[in-house]
Amino acid sequence: MQNCGVCDHHRRTSDQFNYEIVRTTHWVFRHHPAPAPLLGWLLLDSRRHFAGPIDFKPDEAASLGKAIQIGSGLVQRLTKCDRVYAIAFGEGAQHLHLHLIPRFQVDLNTTAWAVADHYRAVSNGQRAAVAPTQIAEFVNQARLLAQSFEL
Repeated sequence: MQNCGVCDHHRRTSDQFNYEIVRTTHWVFRHHPAPAPLLGWLLLDSRRHFAGPIDFKPDEAASLGKAIQIGSGLVQRLTKCDRVYAIAFGEGAQHLHLHLIPRFQVDLNTTAWAVADHYRAVSNGQRAAVAPTQIAEFVNQARLLAQSFEL
């Protein structure tokens, strides 16, 4: 598929180095690229093109729950957040990409609908994005932890 932003991230060597945590047969875990709205905002991408769960092959469907559980666990363990939102809109690309977003009780910017406003504010330069050094540290820690999981 031409002009697929998700595939571009998967192919781009700099994105693999800076953001990718682990790549499995069916999934890619990666940190949200710059400008990242929150530290620990991960993306779980399908490796092949499909719009959503209706298009899963049996082995993709069987592996998704474990992938979400592991990705959410990485977010929670490394950010110490109170919970992890799992959101998939499917409008940006014909490529399943699930957002795993840390939710902190003390940060109103991370409440359900406010997180979208926070995202837009960072994207528009109205709020500071996560520093690249923080993302690098998170990705390195997540890579080490991911080695201990059977994906």
